[in-house]
Amino acid sequence: MKNGIRRLDGRRGAVSATGTRTLRLVVAALILRRVDSGSEEVLICQRKADQPMALKWEFPGGKIEAGESPEEALRRELNEELGIVAEIGAPVTQIRHNYRNGGAVDLQFFVVRHFAEDLDNRIFQEIRWSGFDALPRYDFLAADVGLVRDLAEGKLTIPAA
Repeated sequence: MKNGIRRLDGRRGAVSATGTRTLRLVVAALILRRVDSGSEEVLICQRKADQPMALKWEFPGGKIEAGESPEEALRRELNEELGIVAEIGAPVTQIRHNYRNGGAVDLQFFVVRHFAEDLDNRIFQEIRWSGFDALPRYDFLAADVGLVRDLAEGKLTIPAA
């Protein structure tokens, strides 16, 4: 079992004992860059108006497909969404979030400090760099809110390069 989660029916992912809540396995990147002051900024992305959870901000990434490791999935997703070939770094944190609509995600975050190719916004309304302290000003997906707060308050240690 690559990611420690297996559905009750034996497939990847998970469902509750009642079968009503499906757990989606998701990965996301904290893509970082150092700025002149020596501090770091993180890349954030805004969903388009016609997508679910329209115009919410998030960190780039997506679902883990069958047979992929989290790192392989994140590398694929970053290439699909941003046109980059990313060097996936250390894991940062893992969050399990239950949405009000009955959906649930198991979200693994990895640091990305190096990538090849220029950023190419392929699917988002907007992408931008933000300092950690400014993150709470954005309307993030509910699953990301705790992480955003921890980053802004300096409570989360991001592994060094």
